[in-house]
Amino acid sequence: MPSIALVTLVVRDYDEAVAFYTDALGFDLVEDTDRGDGTRWVVVRPRGAAGVGGLGNAGLLLARAKNEAEEAAIG
Repeated sequence: MPSIALVTLVVRDYDEAVAFYTDALGFDLVEDTDRGDGTRWVVVRPRGAAGVGGLGNAGLLLARAKNEAEEAAIG
């Protein structure tokens, strides 16, 4: 059965985004790995989402904007 595991969300700053999703929205930080090239692999998901209502392990991949055009697209 098809499913969505991750949806990528472009953010200005990793730490600000992690704080917002974990502190303000109560999401779980699933992974935060330094990729060694100035980027990180950061995944958050709603607390308790695993296995609930078909969400499985779906989460948000937080990706830092790479340039001004990507930053301008952040809402």
